[in-house]
Amino acid sequence: MVAIKIGFVSRHQPESLQLVEMFINLLKSESCVTDIFVDEDIAPHLGYEGTTVAEMERQNVDFIVSVGGDGTILRTIHKMQDPVPILGINMGTLGFLVDVEPKDAIQTLSQLLSGFLVDERSRLKVLLNGKCLPPAINEVALMTASPAKMIEFEIMVDGSLMEDFRADGVIIATSTGSTAYAMSAGGPIVDPRVDAIVLVPMAPFKLSSRPWVLPGSSVIEVKLKLPEKEALVVVDGQSMTTISVNDTLIISKAKTPARFVKASKSGFYARVKSKLT
Repeated sequence: MVAIKIGFVSRHQPESLQLVEMFINLLKSESCVTDIFVDEDIAPHLGYEGTTVAEMERQNVDFIVSVGGDGTILRTIHKMQDPVPILGINMGTLGFLVDVEPKDAIQTLSQLLSGFLVDERSRLKVLLNGKCLPPAINEVALMTASPAKMIEFEIMVDGSLMEDFRADGVIIATSTGSTAYAMSAGGPIVDPRVDAIVLVPMAPFKLSSRPWVLPGSSVIEVKLKLPEKEALVVVDGQSMTTISVNDTLIISKAKTPARFVKASKSGFYARVKSKLT
């Protein structure tokens, strides 16, 4: 019998915590489950000893169950160096990373104990003046630090000037992130199986500034052109820093992907149709 280690992270809402507690009680009766880890943020609410997500990674858990929305998953991934597979239980509203509805969660979790497939998704490596920021699973968003003030960007791709434009900001997203902030800003929906990087100007001054789909191997360099302006760099909505005209931001594919437990029987197109209608 294969020994299985499982970790749990969750929102703090009562409904999510109750679901985690139900899962744990279910797994305690499974002889194949040797270790159960509960995130330190929610452990006190459940009466368990807490474990950091980084420690779950070091303990080589087979997968982490995330009870919440896309934000819960993104926060969990950002706490790991080489992310272990994550199973998302949807307690949010519109989530593309969460794969399982609460009504199907117990049956799905029981089935996974006998084995599962892993879906790997590319992340973006983010370098600010040579210093690593957290890798992005969805997007890197650059936006004006001053409301109602446009920024002028210079975008280089693989050493060549791609575009020089004024806008409220620019989103550089993975295929996975194409259905997140980039889609809201008018970008294309990209099948996550496509090795691509999406670049979407936010409210550009010129109508000719359109979204781009770039090869996943591209190295993108972003600079600001106006000395008196600053921009915010936001990674997956989880971390934020400020850049100015003297800074250089370089974005490329990260070496380590994010990993998700394949649990849904529906394909990507069916999920998109379901989420957006």
